[in-house]
Amino acid sequence: MNLTISGQHLEVTPAMRSYVTTKLDRVIRHFDQVVDVKVRLTVDNQKEKERRQRAECNIHVKGNDLFAESSHEDLYAAVDDLVDKLDRQVVSHKERRQDHHHETPKRLM
Repeated sequence: MNLTISGQHLEVTPAMRSYVTTKLDRVIRHFDQVVDVKVRLTVDNQKEKERRQRAECNIHVKGNDLFAESSHEDLYAAVDDLVDKLDRQVVSHKERRQDHHHETPKRLM
C-alpha cells in the first residue's frame, strides 16, 4: 500500500503524520485490498474560524476509487471525521463486492 500525506499551506509534522497513519489503520483493517492512499491536509484562509482546517483523502481499492473530505476548526478533529466517513465507505464497498448468493442444497432422492 502506498501512503502519501501532503500539506497545503501547512507543514506536516511527524506527530500529524503518525496520527493520520494510526487512524488509517482502522480503514485498512476492514479492507485489506487497499492499493493507494493519498491524504491532503489544508488550511484555508477564510474569515470564519470553523471549517478552516480541511482533510481530504483518495483511496484506490481494487475495483473502485473512494473519496472523502472533512472540514473542522481543529485539524485532528477533521482527520477523525474523515476516517469515520472513509470507514463507512470501505465497509459499504466491501459488502457490495461480497457474493451474497448461496448455492441451494441438492435434493435428496
